[in-house]
Amino acid sequence: MATVNLSDYDFSSVPNAEEMKFGIIVSEWNFTITGKLLEGAVETLKKHGAKEENIQIKTVPGSFELTFAANQMVEYTEVDAVIVLGCVIKGETPHFDYVCMGVTQGITQINVTNDIPVIFGLLTTNDMQQAVDRSGGKLGNKGDECAVTAIKMVDFSWSFEN
Repeated sequence: MATVNLSDYDFSSVPNAEEMKFGIIVSEWNFTITGKLLEGAVETLKKHGAKEENIQIKTVPGSFELTFAANQMVEYTEVDAVIVLGCVIKGETPHFDYVCMGVTQGITQINVTNDIPVIFGLLTTNDMQQAVDRSGGKLGNKGDECAVTAIKMVDFSWSFEN
């Protein structure tokens, strides 16, 4: 288990995002958590030069819908990367396992069949405190990390265009 702030990174290692376009899909379920992930992602993209008009944000009802929405965004928009943000907190039934597995496999499938990186920002926690810790709490903000990853992956994919 992580015991340090996971959002600490070398600012200079992140490429300039001024010309990049991003899509963010965020789950409405557990929005007290996913809203903070969204704030972190948007702030970090802007901090690295992304223009507000180049950040599209869409919401979906729950985390399971992230896969469909990410695929639609890849297919029908002009974004360079998609970030999916959700939060599934383990309960008393196996629903947690099915949702987490479905989203993980779905996002993986989109990544291997398309040229646009889709960044996996689904918190899968055992309890609400773990989610709080990872959405701006003592372990940082996974939204920040996803934004940095998106920028780096766009830069990586662009390196093959020359």
